[in-house]
Amino acid sequence: MRILLGLLTFSLLLTGAQAHECKAPHAYMKDLQTGTILFEKEADTPMVPSSLLKIMTAHLVFERLKSKDVKLKETFPVSKKAWKTEGSKMFVVVDSQVPVEDLLKGVIVQSGNDACVVLAEGLAGTEEAYAEEMTRKAHELGATHTTFANATGLPNEKNKTTAKDLAIIAERTITEFPEHYATYYPLKEYTYNKITQQNRNSLLSKKLGVDGLKTGFTEAGGYGIVVSAKQGDRRIIMVINGLPSAQARHAEAMALLNWGFNYFKNYKLFTKGGVVETVDVWGGEDKSVPLVAGEDLIVTLPRHQRRHVQAKLLYSTPLAASLKAGTQVGTIEVTLPEKGVKKIPLLVGKDVSRAWFPQRLKNSISYLLLGKY
Repeated sequence: MRILLGLLTFSLLLTGAQAHECKAPHAYMKDLQTGTILFEKEADTPMVPSSLLKIMTAHLVFERLKSKDVKLKETFPVSKKAWKTEGSKMFVVVDSQVPVEDLLKGVIVQSGNDACVVLAEGLAGTEEAYAEEMTRKAHELGATHTTFANATGLPNEKNKTTAKDLAIIAERTITEFPEHYATYYPLKEYTYNKITQQNRNSLLSKKLGVDGLKTGFTEAGGYGIVVSAKQGDRRIIMVINGLPSAQARHAEAMALLNWGFNYFKNYKLFTKGGVVETVDVWGGEDKSVPLVAGEDLIVTLPRHQRRHVQAKLLYSTPLAASLKAGTQVGTIEVTLPEKGVKKIPLLVGKDVSRAWFPQRLKNSISYLLLGKY
């Protein structure tokens, strides 16, 4: 086994610099392109979700739309319970019929508690049954520290979640329902029943690439927000909660997002199919063959505190013909200090047929006498 150590050296940026001083009691931020957690603070500690839980209320609707169990133009009746629901409202009219699409906009843009109840009753019969379905789905997605008692986020001691769990739900919403996400979450305002309301997510108007998701507030939970922002190929999801005012929420969300995009950078170290090395071939019609990366390798690292990242190529040499393109013959090992080792396959880049006996004999003699083919 031939091991090439330090053959590829990248001058990259590593962890260890001072982290952002987050003022929120609960925070979690993740880069979706690489899956790197950029920041967390009490991210697994139970907290009150308030209206942040409405991302799960909408998630289940998106799921029903995808499975064609319900259609956007389908209407649901407004019960007296839904009409009387307190808190933020879409202002639906009791005993009227409201299309699912309007109700979705009412939930996402206007944070309408009445719209949440109409959807819950229309899809599950009762709000309580819908809340149970929300909890089951959250656990299925991996948000196992979450329980929902209602579809609105109105105060209830059984409404519990974590910053990390909300980020999981947000990520699955974005990745599983990209068309619905892109259609509804970036909306800055919505008019229903001749009443226009602005989206409570004030970050949508900033040049940060923010295109979702949801704000929340209750006395018990404080002010919070679930944010997703995309700049170039990078998408960041961030959750903060427990702040004392809407102004503090806005300022902290802006600061943390800017830090996430500016302090960190994503580096593409290897491209799938990109040539990494050319090696000798024993007994082949070609004397050498390119070795290529079997997959992309993109890493998220801070921009400051530069150090070397080492890449080792592990493979046997020379390779013996015949060779088929795509066959794994080794491994690329990339060591990122404080992040461990990442491995990707090292593959044959093209087919190499076995040479006829006279050519193989000639190559063998040349190698014995001269040390090369």
